Amino acid sequence: MSVATQQDISTGTWSIDKVHSHVGFAVKHMVVSTFRGRFEDYDGALTVGENGEPRLEGTVAVDSIVVKDENLAGHLKTPDFFDSAKYPQIGFRSSAVRVLGDGQLEVDGELTIKDRTHNVTARGTISGPHEDIAGNDKLGVELETVVDRREFGLEWNAPLPKGGFAVDNDVKLEVSLELVRQA
Repeated sequence: MSVATQQDISTGTWSIDKVHSHVGFAVKHMVVSTFRGRFEDYDGALTVGENGEPRLEGTVAVDSIVVKDENLAGHLKTPDFFDSAKYPQIGFRSSAVRVLGDGQLEVDGELTIKDRTHNVTARGTISGPHEDIAGNDKLGVELETVVDRREFGLEWNAPLPKGGFAVDNDVKLEVSLELVRQA
């Protein structure tokens, strides 16, 4: 595996290869297990300006949420959670991207859900650039952050008979991106 440094990420735009990427979340459910879901429709890019400063931006179509229960998917789109009819997109825009030693990556930015914007810091790794079999330059970015869903207006919950709640307030956001340099 090759590890990226700030100098390895050349000027230009690196677009998401949606076939080889993942945008999802994980949340504790019924106190005992971790529930996972994902979004199928998302877009974004890593852009590096002439000054060498990287910027990561992306959007997610809320209606593209995928979970293993069709009824739950419908509930997640209602005002109890994402209210996708009124707020169809989730957005992220970085304010700082730091490539640290050994491929470690920190990204500060603004996350917007239901028109509520909060600062977050995501941590993970970056690898590459590496040339694929078709001659394209690729970067790999893996990032995670934890947010309190209530800060974004996702407040529905139900108490459990012996204590605790159906859904934890802390939600882990997970992105695994394969980025390709645009010509």
